[in-house]
Amino acid sequence: MGLYGRLGLQDTCVTEVRYGDSPPGLHRLDYSSPVDGARDWALVLPPKAGNTWAVMIHGHGSDGSQLYTRQDVRELFLPEFLGRGLGVVTPNLRGNSWMCPASVDDLTALLCYLSEEHQARKFILASGSMGGTSNLIYAALHPEMVSGVVALCPATDLASYCDWCRAYQSGVWREIYDAIVLAYGGSPADVPDVYAAHSALNGADRLKMPVAVVHGTADEIIPVSQSRRFAGAKANSSSFLYIEIPDGDHDSPISRRVGAVEWVLDAAG
Repeated sequence: MGLYGRLGLQDTCVTEVRYGDSPPGLHRLDYSSPVDGARDWALVLPPKAGNTWAVMIHGHGSDGSQLYTRQDVRELFLPEFLGRGLGVVTPNLRGNSWMCPASVDDLTALLCYLSEEHQARKFILASGSMGGTSNLIYAALHPEMVSGVVALCPATDLASYCDWCRAYQSGVWREIYDAIVLAYGGSPADVPDVYAAHSALNGADRLKMPVAVVHGTADEIIPVSQSRRFAGAKANSSSFLYIEIPDGDHDSPISRRVGAVEWVLDAAG
């Protein structure tokens, strides 16, 4: 646990919320970051029993409500989480932050808050796209906090992915590039050490927990080469599952339901 995790969230406020037919007991936790005082929020659904929690980080362009407002994401993840009696937390985490240093500290503080307020003891990170990228980065930086990871169509080396996006002058790729550079305080050329520290590929040997990565081979948003390199680094790990979806696009890991979520939850115990 880092310094900011020990300091904890500041000025917390809890209110009940509903998103359509979201499960009862869902509430919004508003807080100030211990890093810089920035206001942020997370949706928290405590378990009826037990101390295992699923952590789902949203994709680029969405927010902490994605699990409850996007039907395909909801249908893939939520029944599995609730069916196993897990608590669920979906942090907004500075919006499109791609697990930048401040987001790492904020997430640590949030998980510590759940440990103190709800007796959470085990965290499974399960998300796609920017969320899957963020899962791998966080688990590599704080393996002591994570019991399992599901990463759908992730970028596993943020510097090379950022450079790949830079080649596009417009569209979502340019939006992603600009968001990453803003969150990280510069481009990979400007702050190479920060990007190197936040590379899941560089930290692959620290991921001893069960990890599942799924990627479509025709993904135009995050190229499958990102996951293939990571899979190569984890080739000898018995706790790693890699699934490629032939001709699958960026959303195929959600729509095809290849069993990665179940595999990690079973392996994590």
